This record gives sequence, structure tokens and C-alpha cells, in this order.
Amino acid sequence: MVKADYIILGAGASGLMLAYRMAKDSYFDKYSIIIIDKTADKGNDRTWCYWEDGAGEWDDILFKTWDAIYFGSKFYSQQLPLGAYSYKMIRSESFYAKIWRELKLKSNITFVEDEVLQLEDEGNRVKVKTQTELYEGKKVFSSLRFDNEMNTQVTYPVLKQHFIGWFIRTKQPTFDDTVATFMDFDIPQKGNTRFMYILPTSKTEALFEYTLFSKDLLPREEYEETIKDYLQKRGITEYSVEEKEQGSIPMTAFRFSQKNTKNILYIGTAGGWTKASTGYTFRNTTKKTKALATYLKSQTDLSGFEKRTRFAFYDMLMLDVLAKNNEIGALLFSSLFKNSKLQAIFRFLDEESHFGEELQIMASVPSWNFIKAFFRRLF
Repeated sequence: MVKADYIILGAGASGLMLAYRMAKDSYFDKYSIIIIDKTADKGNDRTWCYWEDGAGEWDDILFKTWDAIYFGSKFYSQQLPLGAYSYKMIRSESFYAKIWRELKLKSNITFVEDEVLQLEDEGNRVKVKTQTELYEGKKVFSSLRFDNEMNTQVTYPVLKQHFIGWFIRTKQPTFDDTVATFMDFDIPQKGNTRFMYILPTSKTEALFEYTLFSKDLLPREEYEETIKDYLQKRGITEYSVEEKEQGSIPMTAFRFSQKNTKNILYIGTAGGWTKASTGYTFRNTTKKTKALATYLKSQTDLSGFEKRTRFAFYDMLMLDVLAKNNEIGALLFSSLFKNSKLQAIFRFLDEESHFGEELQIMASVPSWNFIKAFFRRLF
């Protein structure tokens, strides 16, 4: 049996970012830390984007930034300057390289390449079983879940942000790489919330991502045919597909934190760190891992780390509306972007807004659906 003070399960964004916080803080030098994952070298398996006011912690590894976004639908279309904000993009390979450079400098941090099968809080220690070994940790942080409760419970609807993206290259300059397309609903909705998300990284390169907020995944060919049709409709016919990516991110107000114990904390998407109403995770993980590193210096009960806020209630109502009326997403988001200041929307989605801004934002969207959702929850 291998023992450690802290064990981190999963070497994705949340697990590595937490380890990075510990590596950068001399307080944790006296503690042994083990990271367990099936693989350390994940390459460019993710693209993370987030908006940020001014300079930020990850600016040295940014792949691209934009100072304006485009929102498009039959209800409202507009190019919107971001003001003091920037929309930022990171390719995961750069992120992983930055983190591992720091972790390899710390003799108290060890990486184990193995598959985790089970973990159990035994009161004063946690047992972690892998394919080849048994580990014992005083505290365990897991980006892996070992149950399917989110999908079997009926209290909270579970939508998915699911997508396939093509990184394409054209022979001739084609794109305005100063503007990111945040949402373009100019595609058949087919009873869902469907949009194209476009990140032009140069005048000849762009990521086109066909994205849905809905319950069910599509056959792979349907995503790809929609991208092809979208490109052709815009006169983009001569291009090569350089890379592809796909993903499915849960969007739910399910209380992930109810599975936390004194010695086990679920992190990342497994811990509910994905913003339920948008599917964004990276910026929230940045804030959560900072707060967690500080928390560990004074607290020993991990079950007390997560706090329920009013923003969880807002997310719950939003998801209730989209689950009940999935076809109104274009109208809902159009009303939001048309009737609210963009910077206020960003603060609201980052859970940094004040109550007055929140009232204004709630008033900007079709209210009847939210009133019905509110009373359904109330009773």
C-alpha cells in the first residue's frame, strides 16, 4: 500500500490546476502529493475559452484573443465590442506543458500512470484502488465520479452541451480574426437550442463548432453535415480539415457536492464546477482551485468547501426552462444579448454581479417561462 497526504485523481484541467496551486505555495512542500491518471501526455485534447477583464494568470499561454464577439439570430444580430474584457483561447497542450514544468520541480509531487477503479472514505483515511495498486490518502480530490446518480435522479433536468468542431484552413484569406462568433443561430433548430460557435485564429484558420444544448446526442455524421452545410452557405468551399474535436458537457443543477465527504472532494465537472447554464468550466476552475488551496490551510473537513449560492438557483431556473422548452433557446439568448449590457452578462455568468444587475438581466429575457419554472420549483 502506498500512502500520501493528498491524492489527486485525474490529470485534466482541475486536477493539474489544483496540483499547480500546491506546487506554487511553499505551505504544501511538507506534504506528499500523488496524481493518478491513465495518461499524463494528453496533447491538444481540449480547447478552453473564457472572457476576462484585463490581464490574467494564463496570458502567457494564450493561443488567441478577441476584443469583439458576434451574436446572430433571426431575432437579433450584432457585433459587440468587449470593452475592458477579452475573449481568450487556450489550447490544452500549452496548458499541460506549463503545469508539468512546475510540478516536475517538486520532489513531493509524484505522478502515477494507472486507472482508478474505486475510492472509499473510511473516516480518518481514504482508500483508492487502481488497476495495479492500493493507495491511502488523508485527503482525496477526484475529477472522476464512480456513480451514475446524476443521470438517474429526476429532481434536476440534465441537458448536455454537445459539439463537434473542425479546425479548418483555407487557401485564401477568408476570416476576420478580430471577431469571435459567440453564437450564430442561423441554422435549423429542429426543436432544440442549436448554434454555430466560430473562433477564427488567423485569416485562413478557424474553429467551426456545431453546438447543441439538449438532452440527446446526435449521430456523428449529423454534426459534420451541418458544419459542411454552414460553410457552403457562406461560400467557403476550398478548405482542409486540420483537426477535429468533440465533447459532451453536462448542464445540470444537480447537487454534485452532496457526495463530498470529510476527506473526499469532487472537483472539476465531477464536482459541479462547470457553469450549469453555459457549460463553461475553465475560469470557474481557476477561481475554485485558488479558493481550495487557501481553504486547506485552515480547514480539514472537505464537505464544508462548497457553498450553495443564489446563482445556483438562477442556473436551475434557466435549465428548467430549456429542458421544458428546448426550442426557445435562440429567443432566450437573443433577448439576453439584446437587452443587457455585455459586461453585465459576463459578470452575471461569472457569478460576480450585484443584485441590481441580476434583476435587470432577469427582466431582459421572456419572463413567463421563468415564472412558471419558479412556481414549479416552489410547489
